[in-house]
Amino acid sequence: MPEATNFLGLSDADARYESARGVVVPVPWEATVSYGKGTGKGPAAIVEASRYVELYDEVLREEPYRKGGIHTTAPVDVSDGDPVAFLGALEGEAARLFADGKFPVFLGGEHSLTTAPVRAARAAFEDLSVLQLDAHADLRESYEGTPWSHASVMRRVHELGVPAVPIGIRAISVEEAEFIHDEDLPVFWSHRIAHGVEWIDTVLNTLSDTVYLTFDVDFLDPSLVPATGTPEPGGGFWHETMRFLGYVFQEKNVIGMDVVELAPIEGFHAPDFVIARLVHRCLGYKFHDWT
Repeated sequence: MPEATNFLGLSDADARYESARGVVVPVPWEATVSYGKGTGKGPAAIVEASRYVELYDEVLREEPYRKGGIHTTAPVDVSDGDPVAFLGALEGEAARLFADGKFPVFLGGEHSLTTAPVRAARAAFEDLSVLQLDAHADLRESYEGTPWSHASVMRRVHELGVPAVPIGIRAISVEEAEFIHDEDLPVFWSHRIAHGVEWIDTVLNTLSDTVYLTFDVDFLDPSLVPATGTPEPGGGFWHETMRFLGYVFQEKNVIGMDVVELAPIEGFHAPDFVIARLVHRCLGYKFHDWT
């Protein structure tokens, strides 16, 4: 594999699948976006931006790739266009990675892809919960004629019987608000977490010991990442978000993650770079010795 296609621009020797703890999987799936488009170009933009990320992490004081190795797969084939077939194939890929003891990072693409790795994780791990960082609840029964919409992905996760803990929510429909109330779901609203840090312990106590992380980039404030289909004001900022994720990785067994909904803006690379750094930091957290 040419080095240009490896996350962080790593040499092939540092990106061997057999020895890598982390595996980056580009998933350029875009089928149901409903406002701004372009998420299908997100994975390539993140990988390209990652080539310019410094390998040394100033917070962890180490080069994370040296603690585990990071393999980058070829982009997932999404040419069929059928969401059921796509999710089935992606679930199989996720199951293979979990069986091989890897920590997968799925780069979207739209948020609907999350159902597949969560299905695979539910089969591979006990006591699983999903940590959702997002501006939107994504709990609609269906949206624009399909139950496989990005706006319905967490409803599909809920139907799997896997508890989810959504953080940063600040845009929902009446249908979703009623569902949250009726199901007594533990939503951590953006306006409630904007001040103070006491909510972090509550989140950690609500999550199970084994966690899958789904990170919709619109969780972040649009002043930081405007390159997403439906940006919402009032989002998270860099240091606070990284600090929170550090607690999660330190306290929980995070077994995999996805980062979705980046819609690159031509000629404006800052958001791509932010997300590349986010993935790098999360891999660093996963590989770090917290003892």
